[in-house]
Amino acid sequence: MRTELKKDFDRLAPPEGFIKTTDHPVGTLTDSQKVALNRKGNMYFNQGDYLSARRLFITTGYSDGLTRLADVAMEQGNQLDALKLYTLAHNKRQADVLVEKLAAIISKMIE
Repeated sequence: MRTELKKDFDRLAPPEGFIKTTDHPVGTLTDSQKVALNRKGNMYFNQGDYLSARRLFITTGYSDGLTRLADVAMEQGNQLDALKLYTLAHNKRQADVLVEKLAAIISKMIE
């Protein structure tokens, strides 16, 4: 059972891993550029264009925007994407809740 689970896990895992932690905000942006990009990201978010908002929020490192995107991912049932976004937002409290849930699920699958 464990061997089959491991094979399935390896087969289904994305090549970049489940949590990509190499997304860093662009360090050369000025404060005014960040503000303008975050406003545009908020506009996209409010319009439901989450992919465009995500790109901008990752570019600027806007943790509130990333947390709101993670909340949307949770509402849509995409817990792994939510975990990535909470991690990028440095929202340890929400990320830890998901890690515990995912660990419980994996433990059940192993039994």
